[in-house]
Amino acid sequence: MAEGFKARNLSVLAYANGFTLWHYITPDLATDVDTSNYFVDARDMLRTGDFIIANTNRDATMSGGMFVVASSGTAGVDVRDMTAIGTGNTD
Repeated sequence: MAEGFKARNLSVLAYANGFTLWHYITPDLATDVDTSNYFVDARDMLRTGDFIIANTNRDATMSGGMFVVASSGTAGVDVRDMTAIGTGNTD
């Protein structure tokens, strides 16, 4: 069962010229995170053009994929187009 968005797991990596690069870590599967409403509680922080690096499916074994997400849409949150940039154990 998906844990759902946790604001404490979202942090800023870099900010410049109105663009923010975010990092998010979660035990949720990428398929759970890759929905239009997953980040809805962060809509006041995210803006069109921001990127989120999301480490998904992070459990005790630290296995899981990493995805890059561009936020967009009228609420500033649209993560329907996640792109995988790596998967599996990163050891």
